[in-house]
Amino acid sequence: MQPGDTVICIDDAIKADKIEFVSAAYPNWIKKGNKYTIRRILFNDDIVPGILLNEVENPLIFIHLINKTQEPAFGMFRFAKFAHDRATNTVEAYQEIGV
Repeated sequence: MQPGDTVICIDDAIKADKIEFVSAAYPNWIKKGNKYTIRRILFNDDIVPGILLNEVENPLIFIHLINKTQEPAFGMFRFAKFAHDRATNTVEAYQEIGV
């Protein structure tokens, strides 16, 4: 995965013991089945890599694990790279231009 890639959310679950933290740190959460575009990948000192999305922004927070203030990123495991269906995209593109 890299910035600009379209991904699909495959896991929007929040563990019961993390609901309070996630609700505070991520006022804007992802939804399983939705497509998103990767804005940036944060490697977080090679501790916990995550991704930021064009469609979802959250306020900056201090993250103790990496000792930095930044936008909280979503775990890469929550997404799969979206495989475009070229035939469908071609038909939709023709329909948009009236062919």
